[in-house]
Amino acid sequence: MADDAGLETPLCSEQFGSGEARGCRAAADGSLQWEVGGWRWWGLSRAFTVKPEGRDAGEVGASGAPSPPLSGLQAVFLPQGFPDSVSPDYLPYQLWDSVQAFASSLSGSLATQAVLLGIGVGNAKATVSAATATWLVKDSTGMLGRIVFAWWKGSKLDCNAKQWRLFADILNDVAMFLEIMAPVYPICFTMTVSTSNLAKCIVSVAGGATRAALTVHQARRNNMADVSAKDSSQETLVNLAGLLVSLLMLPLVSGCPGLGCFFFLTALHIYANYRAVRALVMETLNEGRLRLVLKHYLQRGEVLDPTAANRMEPLWTGFWPAPSLSLGVPLHRLVSSVFELQQLVEGHQESYLLCWDQSQNQVQVVLNQKAGPKTILRAATHGLMLGALQGDGPLPAELEELRNRVRAGPKKESWVVVKETHEVLDMLFPKFLKGLQDAGWKTEKHQLEVDEWRATWLLSPEKKVL
Repeated sequence: MADDAGLETPLCSEQFGSGEARGCRAAADGSLQWEVGGWRWWGLSRAFTVKPEGRDAGEVGASGAPSPPLSGLQAVFLPQGFPDSVSPDYLPYQLWDSVQAFASSLSGSLATQAVLLGIGVGNAKATVSAATATWLVKDSTGMLGRIVFAWWKGSKLDCNAKQWRLFADILNDVAMFLEIMAPVYPICFTMTVSTSNLAKCIVSVAGGATRAALTVHQARRNNMADVSAKDSSQETLVNLAGLLVSLLMLPLVSGCPGLGCFFFLTALHIYANYRAVRALVMETLNEGRLRLVLKHYLQRGEVLDPTAANRMEPLWTGFWPAPSLSLGVPLHRLVSSVFELQQLVEGHQESYLLCWDQSQNQVQVVLNQKAGPKTILRAATHGLMLGALQGDGPLPAELEELRNRVRAGPKKESWVVVKETHEVLDMLFPKFLKGLQDAGWKTEKHQLEVDEWRATWLLSPEKKVL
């Protein structure tokens, strides 16, 4: 009876990551008996025994315990510690991302077939030198485009990673459509494939950069390299499956452009991309998310959580007019005299100077050398709040009173309105900041687009920098 009681009494337990814990009990012969908890999922719960030191090593079963099939696949294709080591949106994003990669792989096979046909593969009249020249022109155009695009938009990709990710995949579909249509117009073949390759190189820059930004978001245990490596493994597996399906599909569409098949795959590709990007829940604020959260707060007094704000965030940029907000502008752009500098400094107690053009609803912010993330977040909130004064939605009592005074009386100079909003913001921003933190937003960092200009200025004696 004592031996039976000892066998049932758990001495200790262990678990791998967030998996099921397995217990350890003392066997009658003094060995440790571990339960293989992972097999419970398969209905095969059993135990293996670890003998005490000095016993026959051949009887030790701990190292030889088999692992469940799904555990093996998880170790190969998912980051270590999944799901705790990644963000909650990791799995839905990766599933939809795999669907879009599969559709893109099949579309790419159709495009590659068309390009090879246009170059002259299978045509006895085609020459190697002509094909080589076409290929060199195509590649060189893409290389130049890659450099120019990285210089032009590289600093903006972090701020709107979701939007640029979706843009990159749609542009990739446009590039493949050009490649499929290139053989139809042989006289424009070189120009068409060069334009297509230019678009694909832009896709490479935008897609790679935004993938890196999303990896930073998904990695929760300083495991960016692991998350990136497993993403590459998943993509390789999907591309391999796409390659095998392409071998069956291409003979069926040989001799024709296969536009029907391409349009179906493109529709699937865009839909899967939209669902993947929409599944992301970014917990840092960019201008779009901050505008949504601030508008909701000013109208209802509540702070949207990251899930709700990301669900409402527009993914198609450039189609809606919005107040212009520029952070980190040079001071010389805003002032040209001592009087203008004094006006600009008047009323500013924070480490930034804000200039508001009421006619164009454009806000430009000069940042102090000491401006940190909290100051930049306040400056952006200030600028967007000024834009709200020109809107028609409900506002808190302090802002509503200020908006009524601005509209009822003679038009005030912008610097006077900015000074008055500073006083209102001193009351609203601490509450708004605490609401952001309580809702789950990471306010110690942001994804606002900020230029590198910084400045210093003399404050009036009664002013101080907070």
